[in-house]
This record gives sequence, structure tokens and C-alpha cells, in this order.
Amino acid sequence: MQKDKIIGIPMAMSYYNYFPFWYGFFNYLKIDIVLSEKTTKKTISDGASLVVTETCLPIKVYVGHVLNLINKGVKNIFVPSIQSIAPKIYNCSKIRGLPDLIRNVIKDEFNIIEATLDKSEKNFEEIDFLTEIAKQFDIDDINTIKEAQKAGRVVQNNFSVMVQNGLDFDLALDYAKKGNVIIPPKKEEKPINIALIGHGYNIFDKRTSMDIFKKLEKLNVRVYNAYQLTLEQLRGGLNSLDCELYWANQYEMTGCAGHYFQDSKIDGIITLTAFGCGPDSLMIEDIKRKSKKFNKPLLNLTIDEHTGEAGFITRLEAFCDMLYRNKRTKALKQNELNQKEAQKELLSSI
Repeated sequence: MQKDKIIGIPMAMSYYNYFPFWYGFFNYLKIDIVLSEKTTKKTISDGASLVVTETCLPIKVYVGHVLNLINKGVKNIFVPSIQSIAPKIYNCSKIRGLPDLIRNVIKDEFNIIEATLDKSEKNFEEIDFLTEIAKQFDIDDINTIKEAQKAGRVVQNNFSVMVQNGLDFDLALDYAKKGNVIIPPKKEEKPINIALIGHGYNIFDKRTSMDIFKKLEKLNVRVYNAYQLTLEQLRGGLNSLDCELYWANQYEMTGCAGHYFQDSKIDGIITLTAFGCGPDSLMIEDIKRKSKKFNKPLLNLTIDEHTGEAGFITRLEAFCDMLYRNKRTKALKQNELNQKEAQKELLSSI
């Protein structure tokens, strides 16, 4: 049993999906949370040095964040095994085996606070998963754990409401942690609207994503993403591409793309994926094929620890320039058509 009620949470992987919940859950149980520091070049190189070269970037980043927590003196580090989020809906093998991977590549002395979430297992309930975690801190009162679960859901729901209304990820998280819900004013319209398709740990980590949101903002582009969509919208997007859900994070890729393909205000799609990610490579191929049906320009950006920022910026600029040209051309054609229609009406009235 872990007597020290301090838990370290790496700012990587599932942090970008579930941290609001864990914040509410652990705070209710009076377990102090220590976060790793934001991703740096050192974070990535430290993580990459301990795993085989073929390992995907998000895992290398995750290992680096665990090392950062250890270097900060944190002894209890939360590394859950998220096997399945719903019956027959699975995570990739690296996420499923994350505790074993961390245990085998990091030899420092620390306690892995692990538990297994597997909703494909018969009669499995989320409370079983949470109880397994709480017991490692000598907390076994089921009513207390259920109240902590409720507290976690409140923070998660508040966070979701804010990001769905367009609030910045970090701002939404800060407000949710304080128990506040802030609905931002409507953002000003931009000449170009782009949907950015990618997992939270790829698009919101400013180091691995090359701060893509800021770069697109400088190009006078408004960016939309999966976090701004409801579950119903993501399901609808998946259905529109005639896809069946298999991967746990497929909604934020295929489902998100399917929704924005049908959105008339979206001028183009950018996908951001990590090199070497098996599930993503399958989903991206599907998205590429389906994009032709909806006549939406698509740019696929692949990142790893060697991605150069100059080439990254060049591709973004070229894609946005193309979208601007397309939009101007369409506007000119529409203007010509309107003028012709006006002339016809004028002649018919004479």
C-alpha cells in the first residue's frame, strides 16, 4: 500500500483526454497531484533514449515525462492500463501495455500506481477501476470512491462544455479546476477555416505539434478540432464515412474528419499524426480516400522527434495559400454568375 498521498501524473497521452476527471477524483480523495513539466527537447530525447527507435513519438514523450516526475522526487506515478473504453473498442497495444513498458525501461525506484480499465471484460464497471486505484492509497470506502467519481465527472463535464464552446484547452482546464464555467464570446470570423484532425496528445502538446495553433493563427486561419464536437457529432461523422468504431481514439480522428467534411464553413482539413502509429496510419488512409467524395483539400502532417520546424511551416503556408486562392476563385466565379443572373432578369423585364 502507498501511504504517501501524492501522485505524479505525466502530461502526455491520456492526460489530454482525462486529466480534468483525475483532477476532481484525486482532489476529492485529498491526494495531492504533481504534474510533470511541459514537453521540451530534453523530455523527448530522454524518453527516446530508453525505447527502441521504432517506438512512436507519443510513447517516447510519455517515457520522458515519467522520468521528469522521478527527477522531481515523485515516488508514486500514475500509469493506468486503458485496455478498452467500451465492449470491443480497444486501444493500441502500447497504450494497453503502458505500465509494463514503463516498468521495463525505467530502472529507477518508484511506485507505479496502475489499474486496468477493460470495458470489454464481462460485468466490468468503471467503479472497479477507480476502487483499484484508491486502494493503493489505503482508501477502500466505496461511498467515498463513488463521491470522488462524481467530483471527477463534474470537472470533466465543465471542461468539455468550455472547449466545445471554443475556449482554449489550457484556459478551459484552469477554469474547470477552479470550479468555474466560462463561455467565451463568439470569435471573429477569419478568411479561412481549417479543421485540425489529431489526438489531443499530438495537437495540444506545443512542443510536439510545433505550436501549430499559434502558427495557423498567424496565418489568419480559424482552427476547429474534435474537442469542439459532442459525442453525437463525432458518431455522426464516423457514420458518414461508413466506418465502424474499433479503436478507442477513432472518434477524434475518423469521426472528427467525417463531421468536418460535411461542414460547409470548413475550407480544408489538416491531419497531424505521429510517425510509426499503426492505428493512425489505417485511419489516415481511410480519411484520404473519403476526402475526395467531399471535395475538401487535405494536408497530412507527420511528426517525430526529428521533424524540422522550417519544413513544417513551409507546408502550412503553402496549404493555406492554396485555400486562399481556391476561395478567391470561387468568390469570383460566384460574382460572375450573380452578374449574369442579374443581367438576365434585367433583359426579361424590358
